[in-house]
Amino acid sequence: MSTTRYMDDEEMVKKAVKALIGALGPIEANRFVSMPRGKRMESVKRHREWQKRLDKEEFFAKVFKT
Repeated sequence: MSTTRYMDDEEMVKKAVKALIGALGPIEANRFVSMPRGKRMESVKRHREWQKRLDKEEFFAKVFKT
């Protein structure tokens, strides 16, 4: 059985930034890193929205394999 070795966080960040700059160039990479993230919906509100769209019968059929 082989063991998996994870690289440390600093090494991972350096490689990721190097790959990003290589793919996009320095200006676009900086733009990408600086982009604002979309605002997250509050979890209870998100759950209620999901429940509104949920087909209860279909959901139970999938869960209970009926």
